[in-house]
Amino acid sequence: MKIRNSILALLFCFVNTLQAQFSVASIFSDNMVLQRNVKIPVWGSAKANDEIIVTFHNQTKITKADKNGKWSIHLEDEMEGGPYELTIKNESTIQIKNILVGEVWICSGQSNMEWTVGQSDNAKSEIENATFSNIRQIKIPKEINSVPNPDFKKATWKVCSPETVADFTGIGYYYAKQLQEKLHVPIGLINATWGGKNIETWISREGFESNDEFKEMMVQMPKIDLNSILENKLIKEQNRIEKIENSKFSNQNNLLFKDLLFDDTNWPELTQPGIWEEQSLGNFDGIVWLRKHITISKKELEEKGTLEIPAIDDNDITYINGIKIGETNGWDTKRTYEIPIGILKEGDNSIAIRVVDNGGGGGIYGEPTALKLVFEKNQKVLSGLWKFQVESIKKGINENEFPSLCFNAMINPLIPFAFKGVIWYQGESNVPRAYQYNKAFPLLINDWRSKWESEFPFYFVQLASFTNKGNSNEGCPWAELREAQTNALTTPNTGMVITTDIGTPASIHPTNKQEVGKRLASIALNNLYNQKMICKGPTFKSFENRETKAIVTFENIGSGLTSLNNSNIIYGFEVAGAEQVFYSAIGLLKENKIILSCEDVIKPLFVRFGWIADASRCNLFNLEGFPAEPFRSDNFQLKTTFEKYEIIPLK
Repeated sequence: MKIRNSILALLFCFVNTLQAQFSVASIFSDNMVLQRNVKIPVWGSAKANDEIIVTFHNQTKITKADKNGKWSIHLEDEMEGGPYELTIKNESTIQIKNILVGEVWICSGQSNMEWTVGQSDNAKSEIENATFSNIRQIKIPKEINSVPNPDFKKATWKVCSPETVADFTGIGYYYAKQLQEKLHVPIGLINATWGGKNIETWISREGFESNDEFKEMMVQMPKIDLNSILENKLIKEQNRIEKIENSKFSNQNNLLFKDLLFDDTNWPELTQPGIWEEQSLGNFDGIVWLRKHITISKKELEEKGTLEIPAIDDNDITYINGIKIGETNGWDTKRTYEIPIGILKEGDNSIAIRVVDNGGGGGIYGEPTALKLVFEKNQKVLSGLWKFQVESIKKGINENEFPSLCFNAMINPLIPFAFKGVIWYQGESNVPRAYQYNKAFPLLINDWRSKWESEFPFYFVQLASFTNKGNSNEGCPWAELREAQTNALTTPNTGMVITTDIGTPASIHPTNKQEVGKRLASIALNNLYNQKMICKGPTFKSFENRETKAIVTFENIGSGLTSLNNSNIIYGFEVAGAEQVFYSAIGLLKENKIILSCEDVIKPLFVRFGWIADASRCNLFNLEGFPAEPFRSDNFQLKTTFEKYEIIPLK
């Protein structure tokens, strides 16, 4: 009996091995949508030299796996329709059901494209009415790799319904709804998004190496796997921390760091509040202890005490004199910790905060006066120098830390899947390097087109209004990033949606994804699908002086210029004279032109419009409801001109 069971187990393993060798790429699953009117690539793996038979609709194709076990075929063009089945035969059979043929779009970028229907405006109503079975989505798993992945982890296409649509990309879904309403064909969405990711992680190594701006940088990027990169990174980071702390790295005594009598004399210092990436600790992710000594009077001991911390990025456990008084998870959460009677003592006291930073900024941040120890009658501001010591270094690779990581694991596995085009919403993470986005963004577009050997359309969303620092005179990286996006329109077969009027400036995630999807769809319908319509807002054409006034003319005015509130007063313009200092200007709408005047500028020589992060006050539109594009007439040096993306050498 034991022999028989052993034989059965061996046979089972053998069959499983055969099945594991025979597969189709993960993008192919039940409920998928294939691109119409083009050759349809289908590919996968099998044993070397095996024959593969692929049947779809009314056609059958036969191919063989190569010596490495890779196989691929191209099905002939198909018109919209379905549902169909895709059958792939080898020693076993793979059957994929409920396939539609229509229009397929890749939806990519960071969080504003990832933001779901369930997180968008009117979510409850939208979800209840999402009975569109001809709209489908596949969400590509979030993965990274330092070398290109041939495939991604298994994912499945979902049919749009009230049960599934909450997890669809909001912009992609509303885009698809508009297309389906006008075209009456199935729409497939490939959702390859990841919040907080910079553009460099989405560009291939070959793309960087072919570009003069980045090719020297890529010399610093070794062709090794992630584990090797991580190992080298940890060694380098440990050496760096040892130099900062002037001591051998060790976390053996970290539990003592909370105690009042612990000797922190030799610890280095940094300023709190203040993100430590901007100080000596630098670009660090992991666990750091912060310590500060304070003197408490006998009178203060008679009062109730509270420790107030404006925010800590990301999580904390806070101690006073070695006793825990509170902990909080949340990078943007204010901490208010009541101090139980008996913990504080007359004279010297210590505050110790164990900070866990999982990525991005780290440490206490906020207004200096908001970090304080509060008593009933007085308070002690705690801002200033704090002692610090690293407990541990985060073991992992941040997706933004090296180039190409998301491309390798989330985009490369899609090649050569057939699709119509790309809609893209990204840029917030690149604001500190806005000027270099002039190079990086067109590079991404051309890199992807090169990989697919296709000049597919690429439509994108310009950054929305957001409460962010900066203006024309201080410099405004947010506005500079918008300009780089505008400049990308010189790349053929592109289109851009303006969103300065959409959303709540206090949030980096505007929830009105419906209007963004509609505006993107307007571009596609006009440019690709012969549904001629106005699909963009006014764009700057010319600027001329007339004594103390300036006259601005626009293109793409549609049926004419208007303001959001039907007034002839237009907001958002600034002018500057020879001294190159900008002042707010009064704009008067007259005969589809804007007449500008400003008491502080006798002779306007330069004009800007919407050159601020929160440009929601700008009220210039065309009658079709599209907002005017932010612009500047000058070519002054920008604040981010010399900020570059860099790879930290691993050796």
